[in-house]
Amino acid sequence: MNIFYAILLGLVQGVAEFLPISSSGHLALVETILGSGKGGELIASMDGSALFNIMLHLATLVAVVIAYWPDVRDMATEGGAMVRGLSRGEGLAGGNVPARRLILMIIIATLPLVLVVPFHHQLESLNEYPWFVGAALIVTGLLLYIADRMPRGRKTERDMTVWDAVFIGVAQGVATIPGLSRSGTTITAGMSRGLTRQFAVKFSFLMSLLSVLGAVILSLIDAVKDGVDGSLIPAYLVGMAVAGVTGYFSIKLLQRVVAKGRFGGFAYYCWAVGVLSIVLSLALK
Repeated sequence: MNIFYAILLGLVQGVAEFLPISSSGHLALVETILGSGKGGELIASMDGSALFNIMLHLATLVAVVIAYWPDVRDMATEGGAMVRGLSRGEGLAGGNVPARRLILMIIIATLPLVLVVPFHHQLESLNEYPWFVGAALIVTGLLLYIADRMPRGRKTERDMTVWDAVFIGVAQGVATIPGLSRSGTTITAGMSRGLTRQFAVKFSFLMSLLSVLGAVILSLIDAVKDGVDGSLIPAYLVGMAVAGVTGYFSIKLLQRVVAKGRFGGFAYYCWAVGVLSIVLSLALK
C-alpha cells in the first residue's frame, strides 16, 4: 500500500459510490488490472485492505451527510422525537410529518438487506471474477437506459407508500451483487414506483446511510480479526480525504444531471466498461 494507490482507490470510491456506475465493481476492476503484470507486486503486498475499504465507505457516508445536511438534521431531530414519543406511549404520529415519514420509509427499505447478510462473503467473492463484474455493469447500464425512458413521477416522502419502500429495499438488496450500481438500481426502482427524479436520488442517498453503515459494521468485525497495520494509517487517511471530497462533488453532479439532463451517458459508460472488463478478463487468463 502506498499513497498513490490510496489516492487512486479513494477517487474510484468517491466517484463510483454515488454516480450510478458501481463503486464495488470499479474497485474490483482496478485491483484486477493493477494486480496483473507489472502491477502485481503492488496488490500482492497489500495488507489491511479490508480496513481500508471500510474507511473509504465511512468517508462517503460523511459526504452524504454534508450534501443532504438539512434532511439529515431534520431526520435526527424527528428521530429523537419519535423515541421520546414511543417511551411515553404516544406512538409514531405527530411532529414533522415529512421527516418522520422519510425516516420510516428508509427503515422499511433497509429491512430487506437482512436477507442478504447470510450471503455476505459469497457475494464479496464474486469480485474476484472480472467477467461477472463486467456483465453486471452491462445490466446496470440497461437499468439506467430504462430509467431514462420512464414517465416522470410525482411522489415524494409525503405520499410514497410502504410498498414503494419495500420495492426499493429489495432492489438495494439485489444491488449488493458486485457490478450492479446501488445508486443506479435504487434510483431506477424508485422512479418505476412513481417517485420524482429528484426525490428518487435523495431517497437512494439517504437510504445509503443505514445500509452502508450496516455493511461497515459487518466488515469491521472481519477487519479487526485480521489485525491493523499502523504503518498504513497515513495512506488510509489520504484515501479517506480523497473519497470524501470526490464523493461530495459526485453527489452534486448527479443532482444536476437529474435536474437538467439524463442518465444516458452513464448507461453508455457502464456498457463500455462492462465489455472492456469481460475482454480483459479473457485476455489476462
